[in-house]
Amino acid sequence: MGMQLLSVASEIYPLIKTGGLADVAGALPAALAGEGIAVRTLVPGYPQVMARIGKAKVVRRYDALFGAPASILAAKAGDLDLLVLDAPDFFMREGGPYGDLAGHDWPDNWRRFAALSRAGADLAEDGIKGWRPDIVHAHDWQAAMTAAYMRYGPARDMPKAVTIHNLAFQGRFGPEIFGSLGLPPEAWGVDGVEYYGGTGYLKAGLISADLITTVSPSYAQEIRSPAQGMGLDGLLNGRADRLHGILNGVDTAIWDPATDPLIARRYTARALAARTANRKALTRHFGLDRDDAPLFVIISRLTWQKGMDMVADAIGHLVALGAKLAILGSGDHALEGAFLAAAERHRGRVGTQIGYDEPLSHLMQAGGDAILIPSRFEPCGLTQLYALRYGCIPVVARAGGLADTVIDANEAAVAAGAATGIVFAPSDPSALAGAITRTVRLHGDKAAWQAMQRAGMRADFSWAHSARQYARLFRALVQPAA
Repeated sequence: MGMQLLSVASEIYPLIKTGGLADVAGALPAALAGEGIAVRTLVPGYPQVMARIGKAKVVRRYDALFGAPASILAAKAGDLDLLVLDAPDFFMREGGPYGDLAGHDWPDNWRRFAALSRAGADLAEDGIKGWRPDIVHAHDWQAAMTAAYMRYGPARDMPKAVTIHNLAFQGRFGPEIFGSLGLPPEAWGVDGVEYYGGTGYLKAGLISADLITTVSPSYAQEIRSPAQGMGLDGLLNGRADRLHGILNGVDTAIWDPATDPLIARRYTARALAARTANRKALTRHFGLDRDDAPLFVIISRLTWQKGMDMVADAIGHLVALGAKLAILGSGDHALEGAFLAAAERHRGRVGTQIGYDEPLSHLMQAGGDAILIPSRFEPCGLTQLYALRYGCIPVVARAGGLADTVIDANEAAVAAGAATGIVFAPSDPSALAGAITRTVRLHGDKAAWQAMQRAGMRADFSWAHSARQYARLFRALVQPAA
């Protein structure tokens, strides 16, 4: 029997998704299966999850898990092998995984995700009938406490890995909750869960983990600096020998323009002319003018991290160059308002849709000429990987995974046929405006533009390569204990 891995994650595609974490948790199990590693994923029993799992078997019961009745269910959803924490008091709520319909965080998130982590540690300790993991892999702050519970409990010797998807989200709570976490007194300290006088979930996981990964090599380096370490750079530098950056992959079964059922017309790198049907459909959807001007797209959270304030300020420049812009996303209300106002002000040149729409995001990749991603920091980014696969030229800041995955269209790269996008630095309004100008100019050179599209579409960002790197690190942890 091959290695058994327990993954603990607060979301998993296609059941529940707010960002890239869900894509990774959903795609990595199949990729690791090819490396002889069988994955079972523990996820919260949100309404969206409970509705999709069908027949499930109770494998563990809690009379009171942090004060609430709960059970762990063994279930399947498609190819995903799941363990679902069915705790209705914590997870059967209207809204998203972390907050209500108005976008406010649930005040008991500390308890909800402590419960998820406690359940993960219990599974590490006892397993279920006929199964026990060899290693535990926790994702982000919501699951990071799994490693802390293991460290201070009977499963302390089982290898534990924590992946940082975005260091900006750390699960920081007040000191008053510590007494309710069920950890021993010695866990309250600078080498435990205490973090700047409060309780730090991600910090506790990182200091307890045998392996720390993040989702691109550049981001793994950037977070060791005070500028991007978000207060954890000292800890990460102290554990640098355990820190590895592994690029996220693309689920090529879902993101493939040759087979995608969500786009207007399918195409390949050899038949780029077929993209025109998608461009027309996209133009219609956003009510944009039907002309040949370059069509930029944005598929993003509308936040400062993503550089969307700079885009809002650059729209006048983009339109003055004759280009068009289609925006899909949600986030800061002020930025939502700014993009809606821009669509009113520049009718036919700018279109804005607030919200998340998976089918539309596919059409935008298939029909857009270029995608703007001016992030101030970007752990990995999946949007630019989808764009490369769909022949939508990424215009990106030189940050994190963006820098690792897009080859700038400088003169030498264009001449060699290696360029796949536009990379600019620093991530500021002037550099962004320059990148937009350069993109519009390049769009006018049809041969160079198509060569960039084809180079991007040839690039291999499938999960197979990333899974090999994960598998090598996991084996190095498990085999010495075998």
